[in-house]
Amino acid sequence: MSANEAGDQAGWRLVVDSKRCISSGFCVGSAPEHFAMDPVSRPLADVVAPSDLVTEAADFCPVEAISVFDVQTGTQIAPGR
Repeated sequence: MSANEAGDQAGWRLVVDSKRCISSGFCVGSAPEHFAMDPVSRPLADVVAPSDLVTEAADFCPVEAISVFDVQTGTQIAPGR
């Protein structure tokens, strides 16, 4: 099994709503290995390993533009859990 397949099985999917994003930069500041501004936030990878930094970025986004989902179940992890 490749590293990518393993990540897909146990990972989280990051989604940024570019129409909602106001470019506050909190996500890039708190989780720079997961988000970049271009000119609004975008995930650097669709699927990432579970991380408190990712949930923090989603939970504290001022406009809730970031959503985090469990790849296996589709359950929303953040924001609001």
